[in-house]
This record gives sequence, C-alpha cells and structure tokens, in this order.
Amino acid sequence: MGNATLAVTEPGQGALLVQLSGDWLLGHDLPTPDPVLHKMQPSGGSRALAFDAEALGEWDTGLVKMLVSIYRNARANGLEVDSAGLPAGARRLVALAFAVEEREGARRQFEKKKFLQQLGESFLALAKDARELLTFTGELALSTRRFLRGKATYQRSDLVQYIQEAGAETLPIVSLISFLIGMIFAFVGVMQLELFGAGIYTANLVAVAMVREMAAIMTAIIIAGRTGAAYAAQIGTMKVNEEVDALTTLGVNPVDFLVTPRVFALVLMMPLLTLYSSLMGIAGGMLVGLSMLDVSLMQYLTQTAQSVGLNSLFGGLFKSIVYGSLVALAGCQQGMACGNSALAVGECTTRAVVMGIVLIVLSAAVLTIIFINLGI
Repeated sequence: MGNATLAVTEPGQGALLVQLSGDWLLGHDLPTPDPVLHKMQPSGGSRALAFDAEALGEWDTGLVKMLVSIYRNARANGLEVDSAGLPAGARRLVALAFAVEEREGARRQFEKKKFLQQLGESFLALAKDARELLTFTGELALSTRRFLRGKATYQRSDLVQYIQEAGAETLPIVSLISFLIGMIFAFVGVMQLELFGAGIYTANLVAVAMVREMAAIMTAIIIAGRTGAAYAAQIGTMKVNEEVDALTTLGVNPVDFLVTPRVFALVLMMPLLTLYSSLMGIAGGMLVGLSMLDVSLMQYLTQTAQSVGLNSLFGGLFKSIVYGSLVALAGCQQGMACGNSALAVGECTTRAVVMGIVLIVLSAAVLTIIFINLGI
C-alpha cells in the first residue's frame, strides 16, 4: 500500500488524534512515536488520545510495538485512550500486553555509577574473594592432614586419573611452549652477546633462565589455563547438578573427595613437568646456539652444565611446587564457589584461570625477593 506514516493532530482542545497510514511491517522503515510522545507531555495540556487507522494497510508486530509505547506513555501522563479507531486485532494484542501489570523492579535498570563507587565496590569484592580463598585454604589444610593420615574419603582410581591428566597428557603443550621459549632466549642472547664476542654465554643465559624462572612459571601458566580451568569446570558442573550436595548428604566431605586428590596430583606432577620443561628449553636454545654460533655440541653442553648449580635447580623445583598448589587451589576454590546455572560454570572457569595467573605472578615476585635476600 505504501510506506508507513504517522501524523498527530489536535482536533479539539485537550484531544490528540493519531493518524496511521501505510504498511506497518517489521523490516521496513517505520516512523517513531516521538511526535505523539512529545504532545503527551504535561506541558502540552492534552487529556485524551484517539486513533484514526482508515488508511492503514498491512501491519504486524511493528505496529503493536509502537502502540504499546504510546499506551504506556499515555498512562504515565494520565491521558484517556480511545482505541476504537484501531483494527480489532491490534486492540486485542495491546490489551493482552497490558493484561498483567509489570512487577516493580522487573525491568532492568542501567545506573551509571560514579568512579569512587565503582572503586569501593571493586575493593569490597576483592576483600570478599580474599576472605573466601583464605577460608577455603584452611579447609584444604585440614583435608590434607586427613589425606596424609589416611582418613580422607576418596577413590584411588580418581587420584591416578588426575595424575595422568596433570602429567602425561600435559607433555605435548609443555614440550612445544618450552622448546620455543628456549629458542627465543637463545636467539636474543646470540644477537646481543655476539656484539661483545661472548656468544658462548648464550648457553648460560638459556640454562639459568629456564631452570631458575621460566620453566616453572611458563609450566604453571600452561597448567592454569588447562588443568586449573578443567578443575573449576568439573567441580562447577557437579555443583550445578547437585552432586556436591549429594556427597554431603551421604556423609562424604566434598573437599576430601573432590579437591584434595586434585591438589595432590598437581603438586606431585609440577616438579616433574618443570624439570622436563627446563630440558626442552635448553634443547631449543642449543638448537639455535649450534646453528648460529661457531661452537661444538660438547662446548655448549659443558657451558650449560657449568652455569647451572643445585641452588638454581632446587629453587626452580620449589617454585614449581608453590605454583602448582596455587593453581590447584584457585581452580578447586572457584569450582566449589560456583553458582547453580550453566552461565555460572563458565564464569567460575574464567575466574579460576585469572586467579591462578595472578597468584602465580604474585608468588613469583615474593619468592624472587626471598631468594635474592637468601643468596640462592
């Protein structure tokens, strides 16, 4: 019939007439009800509203949506609405839309918060998370004591499975990342040290960096994104399915059954993964060093062995144990704190990875300061 049009006139004092014409169909360029809403303001002096739809063509939800907006504003401004001029179908749909009153607070409110308010709420949320993490750490400590004394309830087959998932199944990604990190360190070392005729010390750079710091921290970050997230998702899904509540009902401590075996498996595997990561990083550095430096394999290996002492080795392994325990703690704590919806599982998984990486970085800084002061 034609494009949709909307016109508003004032045939009498205090009355508004909304004239509708054309096809009001979704997907077409429909006019907005703003001219009518402007006339309905208290300053306009209008007291009644009527419709003229004789020239109206085809219509669908596009028309109903506009009418609902007009009706809602008319009610808010105290106008009487005469819907006799509308099609019968449109009148029924509008009446159905207002058949049940909207509950107070049902509409989502978007409030722009001030900076200080956002800062305060963030601080309170951080304090709450820290308190919950500290409480969970205490529960885990008690559960660990029961585990070591053989009084914790868990399935040994689950423990073996967790060890395999945290250990053997992680080797491919740890191998790739560690090998590439070693190559990157070696390339940077060769490019800089060759300027001073000290290219052979690239072996020292790669070995010390991998054994003392990078192997442990890179392995921990990989584990946080892989195993820590898996722990949170697994326990969170059990929480949604009420399996955790079922364990409690059966008299089984969920921390003993679900958390402690996972933490123990990850803490047990982290030193082995870190040692393997160090070897792969050294291998990657050696590949670059032998291809870019005029040295033999025995010279490179001898220089590597002389640069790494027991302090560096055991220091890196100790860091790996700390990182592993923190990653497992973050993943399991977020899983146990998961809500009761599918959306909550995704959120707790994301928080587990973020918390794990933050705890790794913070503990790395603290341990580095302690090692420097102790001369390790």
